[in-house]
Amino acid sequence: MAQATAEALIRRYYDAFNVGDTQTMLACLADDVRHDVNQGKSRTGKKLFAEFCKHMARCYKERLSDIVIMASRDGKRAAAEFIVHGEYLVTDEGLPPAKGQRYELPAGTFFALSDGRIARITTYYNLADWTAQVVG
Repeated sequence: MAQATAEALIRRYYDAFNVGDTQTMLACLADDVRHDVNQGKSRTGKKLFAEFCKHMARCYKERLSDIVIMASRDGKRAAAEFIVHGEYLVTDEGLPPAKGQRYELPAGTFFALSDGRIARITTYYNLADWTAQVVG
């Protein structure tokens, strides 16, 4: 996969995220995608990724801005940096109570790409920053 093709795949994934189109996000993924969540356990496969997306949509309303995508020349690795604009809708297990709090924080994701699909998604953000914003 070429660098430009990798960047286009990641752009398609994030465009779908921003409009809540889980099916298009899933179409960007390898069947055995590994999803590494910040402060959480890894999940493998589209089914678990879809369940994660459903959970997130229930607890959070998020939109990403200022997305910068970078890809290796061979198209096997990519990264994105962005700002998360969110609203905490429903209390997520182990986290502070949700009361519609709004938050904004920088985040980033690393990707491994294979056969024209995303094979790994590893996302990072500062959980302490998020917690401070929602506890306020």
